[in-house]
Amino acid sequence: MKEARAKSRNELLPGTLEMLILKTLSIESMHGYGIAQHIQMLSADVLTVEEGSLYPALQRMLVKRWVSAEWKLSANNRRARFYTLTPAGRKQLGLEESRFSEIFGAIRRVMKTT
Repeated sequence: MKEARAKSRNELLPGTLEMLILKTLSIESMHGYGIAQHIQMLSADVLTVEEGSLYPALQRMLVKRWVSAEWKLSANNRRARFYTLTPAGRKQLGLEESRFSEIFGAIRRVMKTT
C-alpha cells in the first residue's frame, strides 16, 4: 500500500515533465542529474524525476530544438552533457505554462463543486 501511495504521489500530468525541465533550464544550463535534483529540491521532495523519464524527455526536446546540449565538465570534474534552453524552448515554455494554468484552473473548478 505504501508503494502504491508513493508512486501515485509522483505521477505527473502528461506534458508536465517537459514544462518542469524547460522551467528549470530557463534559470541556467544544467546537466541531467542537476535538472532532476533541482526539481526534487524545489518541490520539497514531492516530485522525483527518474532517469528513465528524464533522459528520453531531454532527447525529445533536443529533436524538437527546445534545448541544445554540449559536453562539459561538471562541478565534480566529470564529463556531463549540459542542456541549454533555446529561443524555441523559451516560447514552448510559455505555451506549456498557459496550458497548465488552463488545465489546473479547470480541475480546481471541478473540485470546488459540491
